[in-house]
Amino acid sequence: MDFQNRAGSKPGSGGVAGMSESNVARRERLRQLALETIDLAKDPYFMKNHLGSYECKLCLTLHTNEGSYLAHTQGKKHQTNLARRQAKEENTQRVDWSVVRRSRSGANASTQQRQSRARANLIKIGRPGYQVTKIHEPATRQMGLLFQLQYPEIGVDIRPRHRFMSSFEQRVEEPDKHYQYVLFAAEPYETIAFKIQSREIDKDPAQLFSHWDPDLKRYTFQFL
Repeated sequence: MDFQNRAGSKPGSGGVAGMSESNVARRERLRQLALETIDLAKDPYFMKNHLGSYECKLCLTLHTNEGSYLAHTQGKKHQTNLARRQAKEENTQRVDWSVVRRSRSGANASTQQRQSRARANLIKIGRPGYQVTKIHEPATRQMGLLFQLQYPEIGVDIRPRHRFMSSFEQRVEEPDKHYQYVLFAAEPYETIAFKIQSREIDKDPAQLFSHWDPDLKRYTFQFL
């Protein structure tokens, strides 16, 4: 092929690069840039499947290697989906009270601002799956609850946490001294809360305990 007579070429220049060559070069530049700046261990959408290839859980795309996935993250489709997800999450309350009952939404503004600044770069991925079971201790005749929560996409080196909250600490419902809440949190999931009777919790290790199974990604918590 005579490259010297093509429009825009100079003798010895090798001719003008075609559209396909330009696209290949652009993808390679994006891939190299991503390899230098992105830590895949902190990417909640990056997953290696059982076939040895890689998936983007946000866009549902399949990639043969890490470089291909990283190039995809710099593309228009991934960036658009990321922006949509972030916009949706920004309109969602930091603590998901739908498990209890949505009746009020007057959260303290300064607290929300501090939370927003601290988690500006964190994208939530929804609520964990959970199961709540009523239990009975025959020896002491105590009643209690057993919580089992699933965190399949929990962040690296993160262990779920729980805490009890009085009715007067929250700003979603009218305070009621007869009730309190137990909260569960694990990034990048939304924190969820359960409304329970306000009574003294038995702190005996045999009655109140928690366990995190890193293999099953399951957090178990029991109290009487």
